[in-house]
Order: sequence, then C-alpha cells, then structure tokens
Amino acid sequence: MIGGRKVAVVLPAYNAAKTLRQTIADIPDDVVDDLILTDDASTDDTIAVAKELGLHVIAHDSNRGYGANQKSCYSAALARGADIVVMLHPDYQYSPQLVTAMAAMIASGHYDAVFASRILGRGAITGGMPRYKYVFNRLLTLFQNIVMSQKLSEYHTGYRAWHRSVLEKLPLLACSDDFVFDNQMIAQAAWFGFSLGEISCPTKYFPEASSINFRRSCIYGLGVLRTAITYRLCRWGLHSSVLFARATARSAPIAAELPTELPVAPSMTVAEPLPRLRAA
Repeated sequence: MIGGRKVAVVLPAYNAAKTLRQTIADIPDDVVDDLILTDDASTDDTIAVAKELGLHVIAHDSNRGYGANQKSCYSAALARGADIVVMLHPDYQYSPQLVTAMAAMIASGHYDAVFASRILGRGAITGGMPRYKYVFNRLLTLFQNIVMSQKLSEYHTGYRAWHRSVLEKLPLLACSDDFVFDNQMIAQAAWFGFSLGEISCPTKYFPEASSINFRRSCIYGLGVLRTAITYRLCRWGLHSSVLFARATARSAPIAAELPTELPVAPSMTVAEPLPRLRAA
C-alpha cells in the first residue's frame, strides 16, 4: 500500500516458469498488496511455480492472446479492490524494483498512468534490444506523437501503472486480443484526457525473455499505424470507432465484466493464493 492506496501487480504470463521466481523476488513487498498472474495456457510449469510463490492465479484453458490475457489481469485487479495496478511482464525483461516509483507517481495525484520507458536514457540498446526493433520503436513513436499530438518517448513498453479510475473508464473490451492491445490502451488513455507520465527503465534481452519475431513485429507495427490514424480521424470527426467511444454494450469498460468478484467462467479457472513465499 502506498499513500493509503492498495497496490496490485498483475503479470500476464505465457511460459514464464524459468523467470517467474526472479521477477517475484525483486518486486518490493513493502508496497505491493496483491500479486495476480494470468496464465495464457502455458505449456511449462508457470502455474505450478506461481502457486508455490503464493500468487493469485487465473488460468485460461486455451491461448487467447496477449491482449486477452491483460483483460483478465485488469478485471481481476479491479475485482480484488486495487487502487493502483502495475502491469509487469514475468519474463524479467523489465526491472521489478521500479514498481514503488511507478505506484508513487500515481499515488501523488500528478499522473493517472505511468509508463516505464526503455528509450529514456540508453537502457534499450545497452540492454540488448535488437537494432531493428529500436529503429521501429523510434519511428512508430515519432509517427504517433505527431498524429496524436502527444509527447511520449515510447508507446510500446510492456511495463505500465494505472490508476483504478482509468481502468474503470477505458473501453478495453473493444481492444484487440493481440499485441497491439498495449498500443490501443495508451491511445484510449490519451483520448479520454488522462495524465500520462514516464520513468526511465533498464531492460534486458536474453533467451528466456519473451519477444515477438520479425513477422509479428511487422503486424504489430501496422496495427500501431492503424490505431494512430483512427485516433486522428476520430478527433477530426471523420470517423467513429469503438476504441474511442463512450461505453456501449460492445465496448463496455473492463470493470463491467467483473463488477464485484471474479467468478469462475467456463473459459478459465481460478486458484486461490497460498501464503506468499519470497523466491530465494
């Protein structure tokens, strides 16, 4: 808890058994009140490790995609009473030790959302980000900043913190279930006028760290361009999109999916947390 606000860390996982212990060990337990892992039908021991560490586990019975995984994460965090939700990849690519700083920026009241940027400073290149990904990141970010009239150092980080009010308002169910979900979510936050902040974050690229291949990166890039162009056309009143619409039956905020408690749906199972253990 920080500033009287309950802090939850959500971890969208797929085959993260090798890195999960190290990730959890570095999360500051003096601030974090709840750890939630959603497993997207991993083929390794991710669920077993998560249960051993005492995490609240949600298990998809089929692979739904990265975006759908996050939707489950955020729904669970809201249902469990989180005031600040930090989304962290369990592959140890980002530094878990920044959770406190990111949550504090939200708790200060200055920001509604905070993104851990690999581009601020030299964290991306020194951490081993492939050169083509770095170039694509910079070009796509420049394009989005111009088209969306924003000023972020990157839109593609997988490490971000949200105030509860943001998650309750954004029509996340209208977002993709694939990797472009991250980008669409930031675009929605900008559309609805939330205050966005950034913090510099070191990153590490290594074999166990999850990363999409070149083909998927290209598909993601096209989705980013489409999101930005749609945003601008909607601003000009030349187009309408459920991504940037007020809540409807189709694009209801994620909170509407699980308003009070997280039920066990046919498509997922929920494992209650064991007493939390710290990884050695």
